[in-house]
Amino acid sequence: MSRPILQVVVGSTRPERIGLPVARWIEGRAAEHGAFAVELVDLAEVALPLFDEPHHPRLGQYVHQHTRDWSATVSRGDAFVFVVPEYNHSFNAAIKNALDYLAVEWRYKPVGFVSYGGVAGGTRAVAMLKPVVAVLKMVPVVEAVPLPFVHRQVVDGVFQDDDRLRAAASAMFDELSRVAAALAPLRQG
Repeated sequence: MSRPILQVVVGSTRPERIGLPVARWIEGRAAEHGAFAVELVDLAEVALPLFDEPHHPRLGQYVHQHTRDWSATVSRGDAFVFVVPEYNHSFNAAIKNALDYLAVEWRYKPVGFVSYGGVAGGTRAVAMLKPVVAVLKMVPVVEAVPLPFVHRQVVDGVFQDDDRLRAAASAMFDELSRVAAALAPLRQG
């Protein structure tokens, strides 16, 4: 049986964003963990305009090719890790826009968070995101990887981890794997 697909979603689209090296690190950790086939999904490359579909996403009546492509990408995933920055004590617009484009495609899929920012490590962004993903019928796992003062851990464009962060990432992948398996029957029906 094939492994479930974990999509690591780079939530920031800014030039010179720190989220990309963080996402590459978590992608590598997920691949090493082995429970999932891992895909990196970069919202900067997806390049969704501000939500522009005429119909509510729950209907699945997409008129734009960028939405159909985004739907196909998200539909392929069995679990997600959102790599998100904290902006003004909340999450950024790009991740909210990407979530708002779809409805059914997110249902009954677990999501973990790797968050970054200043002293709070992006935890306020995650706290604000959890009700949003819950309304989409996603299941956020408690295990997470907050990264305070993340800029200190990126050297020459590469994220530098430590034992504590590797353990946190492993615990998150363990839980994502368990929850993805438990939710699989709901995704089938």
